[in-house]
Amino acid sequence: MEAEIDHYAVLGLPSGEEGAKLTEKEITKAYKLKALELHPDKRPDDPNAASNFQQLRTSYDILKDDKARKLFDDLLRVKRERELRQSQRDGKRRKMVSDLERRERDATAPDPFVKEREEEARIAKQLKDEIARIRAMHAKSSAPFSEAKKNSAASGGGGGVGLDQEKVLKVSWEKVGEGYSADKLRELFLKFGEVEDVVIKGSKKRGSALVVMATKEGAVTATGSVIGHLANPLLVLPLKPAMAADCSSVPKSGDTDRMSNLVGAGYQAFEDSVLKKLQKAVEKQR
Repeated sequence: MEAEIDHYAVLGLPSGEEGAKLTEKEITKAYKLKALELHPDKRPDDPNAASNFQQLRTSYDILKDDKARKLFDDLLRVKRERELRQSQRDGKRRKMVSDLERRERDATAPDPFVKEREEEARIAKQLKDEIARIRAMHAKSSAPFSEAKKNSAASGGGGGVGLDQEKVLKVSWEKVGEGYSADKLRELFLKFGEVEDVVIKGSKKRGSALVVMATKEGAVTATGSVIGHLANPLLVLPLKPAMAADCSSVPKSGDTDRMSNLVGAGYQAFEDSVLKKLQKAVEKQR
C-alpha cells in the first residue's frame, strides 16, 4: 500500500523527526545517488529493477513537493504517536498480567505468619518436653538424698536401715555455682570407685552435695583423696560423723579425732571451720 511506504527510506534517508528537517538540496542529492544505483540499465538481471526505479522517482516527487511532503511528515508523526501509545498500552497490559499472576501466586502460597506460628508452637512443645524430662531427672536424682534423710531420722543419726550411710559422703565447697555440677562431681569420685548417685543440695551460702559410693572402701578412699579445684577446694566428709576418724582428707588430726563426738549444729560448725582452714592453706600455696 502506498500509505505504508516510507519515502525517506526509499531514498536511503532517515525518516521521522530527523527526515522532516532535511533540506530539498539534501533530498535531491540522495535521489541522484540512489538513481545511479537502481537504474534498470545497471540491473539487467533484476526483474524488479524497473518498478523499484519507478518507486524511487515517485518518492522523490513527493518529498520535493512541499505540500505532499508536509502531509507525509504528518502521517509519519501520527504513526509514531500511535505506535508509542500502543507500546504503552502493551506495557501496561503486560504489567497488569504480571500483577495478576503475582496476586494469584500470593493467594495460593502458604501464609508466612501461619508457618512462623506453627514453628513457634513446635519449638514451644519441644521445650515443654525438655523441661518435663529435666524435672523428672532431678526428681530421680533427689530420691537417694530423701531416703538418706529418712533413714538418718529413723536411726537417730546411726547406721539406720536401707541406704548404708557409711557409703554416703557429704561434699562442700565455698563458691556456689563455680565449677561443680553433678556430672563433674561424679567424674572426680569415679577415680576411687563406682558412684551410685550424686545429689546437689541447693544453698545460697555455699555449695554442697551428697555422693553415694558403691562401697564403703570407695567412700573412705575418696574422703582422703578428692580435693577438687585449688581455687575452690572440696571438703569431703562422711555422712556419719563417727566415720570421720578414718578419713585423711581433714588437714589436722586433732580436728579429725573430735569429729566422732560432733552431731547436729556442732558438726556444721566443725565443717565450716575445716573448710575455712582448707581455703587458707590453698591461698598460702599460691
